[in-house]
Amino acid sequence: MEESSKILFEASKAGPFVIVGPCVLESLDLALLCAEAVADIASRLKIPAVFKSSFDKANRTSLDSFRGPGLDQGLEWLAKVKARTGLPVITDIHLPDQAAAVAEVADVLQIPAFLCRQTDLLAAAARTGRLINVKKGQFLAPLDMAHPVGKLTDSGCKAVWLTERGASFGYNNLVVDMRSIAIMKQFGWPVVFDATHSVQLPGGAGGASSGQREFVDVLARAAVAAGADGVFLEIHPDPDKALCDGANSWPLGRLEALLRQLLDLWRTLA
Repeated sequence: MEESSKILFEASKAGPFVIVGPCVLESLDLALLCAEAVADIASRLKIPAVFKSSFDKANRTSLDSFRGPGLDQGLEWLAKVKARTGLPVITDIHLPDQAAAVAEVADVLQIPAFLCRQTDLLAAAARTGRLINVKKGQFLAPLDMAHPVGKLTDSGCKAVWLTERGASFGYNNLVVDMRSIAIMKQFGWPVVFDATHSVQLPGGAGGASSGQREFVDVLARAAVAAGADGVFLEIHPDPDKALCDGANSWPLGRLEALLRQLLDLWRTLA
């Protein structure tokens, strides 16, 4: 396993951690602004933090939706974020041939929920030696995540995170079954709760997704109480102006207060 991934994975097994950042890399300036704030808050609260942002949102609702800067520029920006802040970074891959290049920069490779059953993608990610975060598909029961885990470990992966992000419930709606956290923890890997994508309303704005930001903190607290090892939060300094997933992004200015609440819960349950 790559050394930075190993250190991060061991930290995630030892105590709570967070994955935080803007949904997509809108600009280098925005990425640095968010990452520096996350690093400062994480340092004060003494909680491991991973910076998350995507170089390409390949599953946007509309062909006209903003997708990001692309692979080459996105990795360049993420490398600058790491160098400036010291934070490890995580980003999505969508194609097997992206895995090796992304692993040169990212400490964690993320498999998007819609792609969690893609065998070639999982195998390519596993071969990089990086920590792999697999988001549970909205269409999967938590027990079914045994199969993506098996594909990863059979392909050589030694460090896995599993992320709950809600399940499809009728049209344009997601719900979270908190039993999913306990069920996936039975596989022996840290389980993350994606508090912001879980309040998404897929396609709920016609040509784009909508969301219910007001429930992010409610579900995050519930997930920690249910046993989540980590929490995933997409943040933005002005969510209503975000170029992707603004309706379900958490305001950067309210991040520290929410993390303090979650840490209090984790400590109470420890």
